Amino acid sequence: MTTATPAARRRLPLVLRNRAFGTVWLGQVLTQAGVRMFQVGTSWWLIGYAVSGDGGLAAGLFMAVSTLPAVALAPLVARAIARTAHRSLLRTAAGGAGAAAAALACWAGVGDLPVAAAYAAALALATCQAFFDPCLTTSVPELVDDADIEAATGFELSTQSLASLGGALLGALVVDEAGMAGLAVGCAVAYTSAALLIATVRFRTPAGALPGADGPEEASPEEASPEEGGPEEDGADAARAPRRTLRQILGAMPYVRAILLCFTAANLFTTAVFVVIPLYTASVLRGDGGTVALLEASLGVGTLIGSVTGARVPGRPTTVGSALLGAMAVALAVPGLIAARPVIAGALLVAGWCVGVIGVRFVALFQRLVPAADKPAFFAVMQAVLGSTFPVASLLFGMLGDHLSAQTLCLIQAAGLVPAALALALLPGPAHARTPDGSQRTQPETETETEPRPEAETAARGGAR
Repeated sequence: MTTATPAARRRLPLVLRNRAFGTVWLGQVLTQAGVRMFQVGTSWWLIGYAVSGDGGLAAGLFMAVSTLPAVALAPLVARAIARTAHRSLLRTAAGGAGAAAAALACWAGVGDLPVAAAYAAALALATCQAFFDPCLTTSVPELVDDADIEAATGFELSTQSLASLGGALLGALVVDEAGMAGLAVGCAVAYTSAALLIATVRFRTPAGALPGADGPEEASPEEASPEEGGPEEDGADAARAPRRTLRQILGAMPYVRAILLCFTAANLFTTAVFVVIPLYTASVLRGDGGTVALLEASLGVGTLIGSVTGARVPGRPTTVGSALLGAMAVALAVPGLIAARPVIAGALLVAGWCVGVIGVRFVALFQRLVPAADKPAFFAVMQAVLGSTFPVASLLFGMLGDHLSAQTLCLIQAAGLVPAALALALLPGPAHARTPDGSQRTQPETETETEPRPEAETAARGGAR
């Protein structure tokens, strides 16, 4: 039997040549597919079946409940990620969500399901996901080599698009065919399978890290090979580095903080699409769950393509991000002007591609700029900051949907993205950064430089200027 050479292994996709990362990634696909299926399906259930009037408000309130935990629990999530073995936290979060979905399935199977029960289940699933997502992002360096971080980030972010695609295709259709009981059973299966997959993986334990409930998780020789990521010296440095508060982390990185603020403002309008799509389907297109699935899937396919191709888009991150926000504004305006299924599906495909590219470029940028010791808190607060507008957007556009046409909501979304795009374009780049010895160096930022140099991680401690 022949053994693949390192060069041959390097040509394989990361999820195939790194078994540990591939397994965890598959678990993430299942969890996010489950939560997206539940969100899309329940939103359609509220508008199409459960609520006779004010469906927009009901759907908006549901989406707000689905996103509150990521914002409210950010400090608790950061502490849990920093103090608990990541495999244990991921496994517990997925298992807890599976149990909540199974309980909802039992309730829906024996009688009529009250709307309040759907809200409670959404809160439980969102709480588990609030721990799962930033924990997995923080765990990437424990699963892959430094040279594979961008590839791992692309796969990780493509999970959201795969989840949106699969979850959106199934959510509304399952509700039409099997009701909320069938939807909850699907979610329970997805989450439970993810917990079982993650239980089979061993994470690398950085030197000096505190063991979690599992004890040390030593990698097998195969998983610790250079191709799949062995222990690195900077793990000990990260463990010895003092923990900083969320305010200190963002205060030391004004460039990163400004980027987060721009995208937080943009999210106020982009995330409203998950409320607008079912409203648009019901009031403008007069469609059913299949139409919701088509539009949601178009958005998911676009995001998937963007996640795969995002690393190949040239230009500085802020320049690319500004252009993509502008393109997204145009795409979201199209349904407000043309009420045709193929045209709307194409516009959402473009909008999804923009989301996918932005995610890959900027999460990879943050992986390089944020010091290793600060990553647990940073990615928790990143999720909270970016998600803080989701409840507001869901409630706002849900209430507006009961008084304004869905086409008008699309135009409002498009107009709201323009100021965020301009603000991102005007951000100055990190022209100077501190080297480890405290001296100053100039860090060029050309139109072809897409990611900062590896030593930028050290520079981020002093704050990019």
